[in-house]
Amino acid sequence: MSSVNRVLFDPPGPRARRRIAVATVVSLALIALLIVLALIQFGRNGQLAADRWTPFTHWPYVHFLLQGLLGTLKVTAMAGVFAFPVGAGLALLRVSTNPLLRWPATVFIEVFRSVPLLLLVYAFLLALPRYGVNPALFWKLTIPIVIVNSALLAEVFRAGINAVPRGQAEAGSAIGLRYHQVMRIVVVPQAIRIVVPALVTQFVSLLKDSTLGYVVGYPELMKQGQNLTVYTHLLVQTFLIVTLVYVLLNYLLGVVARALEARINARPRARAVAAAEPGEAAPGALVR
Repeated sequence: MSSVNRVLFDPPGPRARRRIAVATVVSLALIALLIVLALIQFGRNGQLAADRWTPFTHWPYVHFLLQGLLGTLKVTAMAGVFAFPVGAGLALLRVSTNPLLRWPATVFIEVFRSVPLLLLVYAFLLALPRYGVNPALFWKLTIPIVIVNSALLAEVFRAGINAVPRGQAEAGSAIGLRYHQVMRIVVVPQAIRIVVPALVTQFVSLLKDSTLGYVVGYPELMKQGQNLTVYTHLLVQTFLIVTLVYVLLNYLLGVVARALEARINARPRARAVAAAEPGEAAPGALVR
C-alpha cells in the first residue's frame, strides 16, 4: 500500500481485503449487466442505428465538441494553477504555531469543505453581480472551483505534513534551523512526495468540477454537448460520446497517478540497494 494511503486511512487486513475484492467483482458484474441491458434497450429503440452516429464523423460536429474539450482543459488547468499552491499555503497556515494564522485558515478550510460547489457557482452567477462583483463566465466557474478545491487540497497537504516523522523536524531544529526553515527545507519537500498520487487524483476532481460550466453558460465539453443536442436531437449519441471522452481523460490521469506513485516508491528501494552494495558508502555516511 502506498504511503499516501497509509496517511489517509489504516491499511485493511486480510478479511477486509477479501470483502473489498468480493465487492469489487460484484460491482463490476452489475455495471457490466447494466451496460448490456442499456445497449439492448438502445438497440430496440433504434439508437444504435448507423445513421444516428454518422453526423459525428463530420468535422463541424467534431470541431464543436473539441472546442468544448478545450474549454474544459482551460478551466481545469487554470483551477489547478491556483488551487494547488493556495491549498499548500492554507495547510501551512493551519499547522502554524501562531493562532492568528492558524484559526483563519482553519475556518476557511472547514467552511468551504462543507459548502457545495454548485451553491458557490450560483453565488457568483446570481448573488455577487448585484454587489458589483461580476467576472467573466470563465472566472464565474473557475473561482468557485479554486475556492472549494483549495480547501480540500489543504487537508491533503496537511495529511502529508503530519505523515513526515517528527524526528525530521526535530533534527532540523537541532542544527539551528528556524520553524519556517524547517518547514521549507525539511518537512514540505517530504510531504509533497508523500501526497503526489493523491494530488493527481484531486486533479481528476477538478476535471469533473468543470462540468458545472453548463450552469453559468461557459462552453466546456458538457455545455457544448448540451448545445449540440438542441440542433441534432441526438441526445443519447452525443452524451455517450461526451461520457467516453471524460472516461478517457480520467483514465489517463489515473495512469499518471499510478506512474508517479510507482516512481516515488521505487526511489527509497533504489537507494537502499545502492547503500547495501559492497564497497559503497550509504548516503550521508561519514568518510574517515
